[in-house]
Amino acid sequence: MTDEDYMRLALEEARRAAELDEVPIGAVVVYEPIDPATRRSLAEPRVIARACNLRETTRDPAGHAEFLAMKQAAAELDAWRLTGCTVYVTLEPCIMCAGLMHQARIDRCVFGAPDPKAGALGTLYRVNEDERLNHNFEVVPGVLGDECAALLRAFFARKRRK
Repeated sequence: MTDEDYMRLALEEARRAAELDEVPIGAVVVYEPIDPATRRSLAEPRVIARACNLRETTRDPAGHAEFLAMKQAAAELDAWRLTGCTVYVTLEPCIMCAGLMHQARIDRCVFGAPDPKAGALGTLYRVNEDERLNHNFEVVPGVLGDECAALLRAFFARKRRK
């Protein structure tokens, strides 16, 4: 599967959030174990977690889609280190979620739409490449970005009409 294929799964989660009247952001975590010596894949990549925003539903400030997906992934792997994982999320992560990605030692984050108000992986901050931190990770921005942004715009347009 490609980054676009995995982002489509994240978009499914975002649509699920919208159905719950949550801000439509979705995330999936894909695990691909890599041999550290050869950097070769040890197994086929697989989705190990999926989540959508649930802040309103759960009244939890940490109820962001990617935060919830990373917690699920850690439970699935029975480890706090998410080495070998890529997080796909429809909106650029905020500083809280980017910080969790750093702490969890993910390999990559692929996001759809940039977040001009809170983006911490390139827009306002670059947590992923801050040399003062002990872990850096790759970021791929803009994957299906127009579709991700359109979903958010439509959601907020409906909210404003109500």
